[in-house]
Amino acid sequence: MATELETGQHPDAPTRIRKPSGRGPRIRKPSIRTPDGRKPSPRLLFLLGPAFVAAIAYVDPGNVAANLTAGARFGYLLVWVLVAANAIAMLIQYQSAKLGLATGKSLPELLGQRLGAKGRRAFWVQAELVAAATDIAEVIGGAIALNLLFGLPLFIGGIIVGVVSMLVLSMQSRRRQRTFESVIMGLLAVITIGFVAGLFVSPVNWGAASGGLLPRFDGSGSVLLAASMLGATVMPHAIYLHSSLARDRHGVPAGGVAGQKAVTRLIRATRWDVAIALLVAGAVNVAMLLLAAASLHGVAGTETIEGAHAAISASLGPVIGAIFAVGLLASGLASTSVGSYAGAVIMSGLLKVRVPLLLRRVVTLVPALVILGTGIEPTGALVLSQVLLSLGIPFAVIPLIRLTGDRRVMGVHVDAWWTRALAWLAATLVVMLNIALIVLTVTT
Repeated sequence: MATELETGQHPDAPTRIRKPSGRGPRIRKPSIRTPDGRKPSPRLLFLLGPAFVAAIAYVDPGNVAANLTAGARFGYLLVWVLVAANAIAMLIQYQSAKLGLATGKSLPELLGQRLGAKGRRAFWVQAELVAAATDIAEVIGGAIALNLLFGLPLFIGGIIVGVVSMLVLSMQSRRRQRTFESVIMGLLAVITIGFVAGLFVSPVNWGAASGGLLPRFDGSGSVLLAASMLGATVMPHAIYLHSSLARDRHGVPAGGVAGQKAVTRLIRATRWDVAIALLVAGAVNVAMLLLAAASLHGVAGTETIEGAHAAISASLGPVIGAIFAVGLLASGLASTSVGSYAGAVIMSGLLKVRVPLLLRRVVTLVPALVILGTGIEPTGALVLSQVLLSLGIPFAVIPLIRLTGDRRVMGVHVDAWWTRALAWLAATLVVMLNIALIVLTVTT
């Protein structure tokens, strides 16, 4: 008959061991568990997902506006900006996910523990401004897509985007994260098809495109646009969010050697998650710029998304134009849902205040509807929102690098010296470009 022994193991491990007849004691090792008590699946395919949700932020309508404007005005000149920004994004998003897995806390939570009351509120204000700028871009982009597809007024389109995003967010509100991730990944597939399809019929000059990998500018306008592209590609709210996504999906680490080994396996899987997701997002961004450079460069009236869509439809056919608009709609719907989720994570971590996601969605919808209802040129508002995002990047990146490089926080998962060196180099480049952006904005 089986006997039962006390184990004395970590509190997360079972406190009783059953001994089946004819066999030795079977010890269940402490590991990590998701919030609902399940063990994460060891199969790589089932570990993918959090990075794909974060990657939606890198293909939002702000990216569309910035990339189309870059290609239409400067041709292939700024391809290198997208490549560099995507490399930085891969490093930073991996750092964020690793922080959540190693500590069991999100980046906003860790910052909230280390800042005083005034510091937390000040940090929350700037982070919320960044999240608001993101949400404005995403709702406007979705409204433009509905206008292109069905001729709906922008204001009505904005309301529809808000309502649909509430339906998507309701999945996350009900703790069905895997379902939420699957919907977002499906929308990412639609976005990819929508923005890459035009490359197969557009006359891309691949020699000139490869020449665009050489870092250079062409006047202050290209620097301002590069900052906008950087702000659209390295997204502060995605940095805050990814640590929470990874923690919520895979669970909180248990103590002991076995628990740390489980975290190491998850961190290894996260590298693949981030690499695949951001390679897809990076390819979509480059495809948008190449499409604009090949089909819109020097064409009058392509300064807006509507004008760019008309020119694409005229030069590549109405089918490609319709596919492009569908991709833009999927981009708006997915990214506004992820943006609202990120805002909730930021507020909860810094202020310890939990606002229901759907209520937050209603409140943050207002600024975008005001812009759509007052007749402000939407594409210009999109590009300016990306400039504001660029200013918020250092506030997310620098604390992240400091935390992942601190052994007291990360334990055995602390960054290697070369990882810290690359991260600080990336942060320095971002800060320098932001300084240039401020100077150019003030002087021009």
